[in-house]
Amino acid sequence: MATTPSGKLIPPKMRKVALLGSRSVGKSSLTVQFVDQHFVDSYYPTIENTFTKIVKHKGSEYQLDIIDTAGQDEFSILSSRHAVGLHGWILVYSVSSRSSFEMCSIIREKILNYTGREKVPMVLVGNKSDLAVQRQVTKEEGAALAANWGLTSFVETSARTGENVNRVFDLIVAQIESELNPQPEEKQSGGCVIA
Repeated sequence: MATTPSGKLIPPKMRKVALLGSRSVGKSSLTVQFVDQHFVDSYYPTIENTFTKIVKHKGSEYQLDIIDTAGQDEFSILSSRHAVGLHGWILVYSVSSRSSFEMCSIIREKILNYTGREKVPMVLVGNKSDLAVQRQVTKEEGAALAANWGLTSFVETSARTGENVNRVFDLIVAQIESELNPQPEEKQSGGCVIA
């Protein structure tokens, strides 16, 4: 825990995020790799798990509660646990599954409809980048989808190797903090001011 100059303890800020995506895209593997730094090779369908990890961002500590959800499909109903009280969403697809990539658009629409917002802190993740031979979705397609959604964050990861796993969670914390604590724009000289 951080301390103030006078020695008082500063509790970490609480932030809650959810990983959503189709079945078997590696949501649990990403989460376990991030929290425990190891890869779980066997597959057990997740009902729902919550993991917690303390992370640092710009000198502040955050308690990141990560909801690892069951796989979604087009008929899944978005639970209030996947929308209410959450600060950010990580949408995951497998680069070796075109259908999981397409499912991300459906899940995103459900999130936006449920929250009643046009934009939320969100990171699009193409997982299983180590499966190059089985790739069905190019990195360019993932980046284009993220750009089409107005996202600034798209990452390809490998939960197996750990590639870019920490980056995913760094990006979502940065987006959440940017939304919750926006920095004032710098004053521009020569502009018109209406008072």
